[in-house]
Amino acid sequence: MIAFFRGVLNALSGIIAEISDQNAYRRHLAAHGTVHSPDEWRRFQDEHAAANSRRARCC
Repeated sequence: MIAFFRGVLNALSGIIAEISDQNAYRRHLAAHGTVHSPDEWRRFQDEHAAANSRRARCC
C-alpha cells in the first residue's frame, strides 16, 4: 500500500515538474551543456517565449 502511494506521489511530482517547465529547463541545460544560473534561466525563458509565439494558433 505504501509503495502504491509513493508511486502516485512520484507520478504527481513528475506531472507538476512538466507543467512548471522544470523538465524543459533541465533538458535545455543538458542540450547546451550549461549549469543553472539566473542568466541561463533568462535565456531559457526567452527561447521558450519565442518558440511559443512562433507556433500557429488555431481558432
